[in-house]
Amino acid sequence: MTLKLAFIIDPLSLLDPGHDTSVALMEAAQNLGHEVWVTGANLLSVVEGKAWAGLERLELKPVQLVEGRWVADSVWYQLGSRTFAPLEEMDAVFMRTDPPVSTPYLYATYILDYIDSNKTLVVNNPQGLRAANEKMYALQFTKVVPETIVTADKQVIRQFVESKGAAILKPLGNKAGEGILYLEPSDRNFNSIVELSTLQGRVPIMVQTYLPAAKEGDKRIILLDGEPIGAVNRVSTGSEFRNNMAAGGTVAKTEITPQEQIICAEVAQKLQKDGLYFVGIDVIGGYLTEINVTSPTGIREIDRLEDTRLGEQVIEWVEKKR
Repeated sequence: MTLKLAFIIDPLSLLDPGHDTSVALMEAAQNLGHEVWVTGANLLSVVEGKAWAGLERLELKPVQLVEGRWVADSVWYQLGSRTFAPLEEMDAVFMRTDPPVSTPYLYATYILDYIDSNKTLVVNNPQGLRAANEKMYALQFTKVVPETIVTADKQVIRQFVESKGAAILKPLGNKAGEGILYLEPSDRNFNSIVELSTLQGRVPIMVQTYLPAAKEGDKRIILLDGEPIGAVNRVSTGSEFRNNMAAGGTVAKTEITPQEQIICAEVAQKLQKDGLYFVGIDVIGGYLTEINVTSPTGIREIDRLEDTRLGEQVIEWVEKKR
């Protein structure tokens, strides 16, 4: 049976077909014979109590693996004319707009609440997206997260960093390593760093004990309906301490360890309960550091290194759910 699948994405012109997981998922849907439609968060509406969208039919020219890297044609997609239609006419809708989770993003999730879940699968569930701040959500799994505080109080932050010797500061709403800082108690800029990060004590930040194992990499594990389906290790380069691909980190083949299987099992039931079906968790040294639910990436890198087709696995899962 041919399915109609809609993807809420950032503008196609801004996506990298050789890296972006959204493109990998759309290619997989096309390869499996399904219709692919795209829209943007700004093109969503509620009309007569239903979620509608300005939708365009998408035709993709799939990337090719050439000498160990994905290569795309200069013209890799073609769009049809826009039509305005209820999203419940789709079999599934993928919410794949990149963070930050800003006011427009939140409003888009409110609109998605007006999709009839009996007719259309939404990946990920909009209520789950609102509940799962990608930094904070991990903290409920106390058995598998490193020591962490969330606060805007400079003195509390100083006490924590002094007790740990070093810590990582993370803004709660950023992505791709943006705004993440390494901090030691002896840093002469300590107060200024905290003031800038907390907007003069008005905004809480995450402060997490520094894990020396970060030098060995930051592992991204992809979970589908609570089950791990693939992983890739991200390693920083040069003097950069952040392992994120967007911050210049390189990727390497890896395996999911027994401890990481325990972490996946620890989070699975909660993810399923919240309708967070397609998720990327980050693990350093056997500790869970983040749970990425908005537009987790990594499929292209895993497929390239492991000769897998994770996108097709995701779409086949959608077929079974329908």
